[in-house]
Amino acid sequence: MTKTDQSFMAAALREASKAASKGEVPVGAVIVAEGKVIARGHNKRELSQDPAAHAEFLAIRSAAKKLGRWRLSATTLYVTLEPCLMCMGAIILARVPRLVFGTFDPKAGACGSLYDISEDNRLNHRVHVTSGVMAKECQDALQSFFRALRAEKREKKAL
Repeated sequence: MTKTDQSFMAAALREASKAASKGEVPVGAVIVAEGKVIARGHNKRELSQDPAAHAEFLAIRSAAKKLGRWRLSATTLYVTLEPCLMCMGAIILARVPRLVFGTFDPKAGACGSLYDISEDNRLNHRVHVTSGVMAKECQDALQSFFRALRAEKREKKAL
């Protein structure tokens, strides 16, 4: 883990915070090219009622639009939570060469938790994965969100 990786993961955590402030699961992503953030995304599934509105997916769409191409070669995607199968599919299809994520997702992760799509030799593109960057901060953001959500549900039940 480098200082650069930490700096960009901190930017992804700021995106996750935006999601949480809107009542969304706090997952954030940024895409970096030539040392600069070119795209950002955070979960918007509830707001948009779109099952595909994951942070990674939205950041990939934004980066493709900004660069004017669907191939996101020479980029790095930073995301606070291990990507799911759908997002890993998008990462591979967009030809993102490097993925950096914070904490593992034991329920839906596709980079080592449930599956490891990044290592599947049958696919025509491989993604170099770095995991565990600012893992504690990323995990804390998720845990505090869900803790607050459970407390809110308990309060509603008590009324």
